[in-house]
Amino acid sequence: MTDQVQAPANPNIPQLQPGDSVSVHVRVREGDNERVQEFRGTVIRLRKGGNNANFTVRRIASHGIGVERTFLLRSPRIEKVEIRRQAHVRRAQLYYLRGRKGKRARLAAKRS
Repeated sequence: MTDQVQAPANPNIPQLQPGDSVSVHVRVREGDNERVQEFRGTVIRLRKGGNNANFTVRRIASHGIGVERTFLLRSPRIEKVEIRRQAHVRRAQLYYLRGRKGKRARLAAKRS
């Protein structure tokens, strides 16, 4: 049996939960330049699985268009992830948010 090569975990990514409102800072390359781009939204999915572990963040762009972006948990391109607020959810995948707009797309804040 062969040994699997595991990428080191990114220390800049905290423990995430579905329903968290996060701000993901990603290094983006444009030609010769490299800059940090922020992507703010709600974590709608977490996928575990070693090197392939990822999380999907959904945000509402201009004119009410939903944009989803998937990030690898072990990616060195992720500069940092900030958890802005945590929500109380009762399921692991929040795909139902895709069909909701405005106030109906809000999640109840988690009480401490």
